[in-house]
This record gives sequence, C-alpha cells and structure tokens, in this order.
Amino acid sequence: MYEGVVQDVIDELGQLPGIGPKSAQRIAFHLLAADPADVRRLVHALTELKEKVQFCRTCFNVAQSELCRICTDPRRDQSSICVVEESKDVVAIERTREFRGRYHVLGGAINPIGGVGPDDLHIRELIARLADGVVTEIILATDPNTEGEVTASYLARQIAPMGLTVTRLASGLPMGGDLEWADEVTLGRAFEGRRIVSA
Repeated sequence: MYEGVVQDVIDELGQLPGIGPKSAQRIAFHLLAADPADVRRLVHALTELKEKVQFCRTCFNVAQSELCRICTDPRRDQSSICVVEESKDVVAIERTREFRGRYHVLGGAINPIGGVGPDDLHIRELIARLADGVVTEIILATDPNTEGEVTASYLARQIAPMGLTVTRLASGLPMGGDLEWADEVTLGRAFEGRRIVSA
C-alpha cells in the first residue's frame, strides 16, 4: 500500500476491466513520471469522453450527437441490420468492409448468472425498429460464446414471427471468443458464410 493520492490512483485504475493490481501500479507510476502536459492531455481526453460522447438514439452505438455516423449515412443499406453486443463489435465488423447495412448494439448479452436478462438489453428498441417493414434481414453477430448463443437464440425466437430473414455469422469465429479479437479475414469469412437461423 502506498500513501494517499498514489494509492487512490492505483485503486481507481484497478477498477478498469483487464487492469490488475500490478498493471494499475505500473500505470500510476508511469503517470507520475510522465510529462505534466501528457497527463493533462489524458485528463482532457477522459473529460471530453464523458462530456461529449453519448449513445445513438437509434442503434445505441457511440456517438457525439443524437445519431451516430452510420445511422446518418444515406449510403448505408436500410434493409439490413447487424445486431452486436457492444460498440467495439461495430468497429470490428466495419474493418472487414463486408457489411454496408445498419447496426443495433444490444449493450451486452443475456447472462442469467450475471443478472442480465432480455429486459436489461436494447431488445425492445430493436423490435420497434423492425415494425416499419423496411428491414428484411437481421444478422445476429453476437459473440460466439455461451451468452452470445443464448442471446442469438432468444432474438431469433422473437423475430421469427415477423417473417424476416434471420442469419447468424458462420464458421471462422472460434467458440468462446470475442469479435473484438477476431482478425479482419476471419471475421470477413464469417460474414460471407452467415446462415439462416431457425427459431
């Protein structure tokens, strides 16, 4: 344990995902030794992040206004929506340049053990987006792990009565992995080989 502010910074950094006690300590001492101008830029960037970034009111992707850049792009195909768990998954899919439709970010995956149910996700908003009849295909791009599969199955059952084509990303993504860590080629092949999901 360190004294005062140093320990406070280590404790706060340790709250971040993927940062353990040793990493938090290393980052704290790096910041302590860094040029004050560099630290001020970091503080400014973090403050701007909290003050200016919000979630798109249509798809729940990160945005700097009411709508994200994808929802405001008239060149995007409005008949296709790719459903993902988190905004970072949108970035991963965009890197493939395989998908030209719109997105819907759920804000997580169904995880009863973790206390996350369908009502905790943006599923109602997704169903509402499908009501106008413009969308003809839903691509379920949840992570290929247990929670992602449960979420995809739940969504397929909810959407099936609407008569839309529901597809799931194909092989190429390892079971138990995260979209965020998939390379562009693997993710691109998974997109090309997506399949129909039966309810």
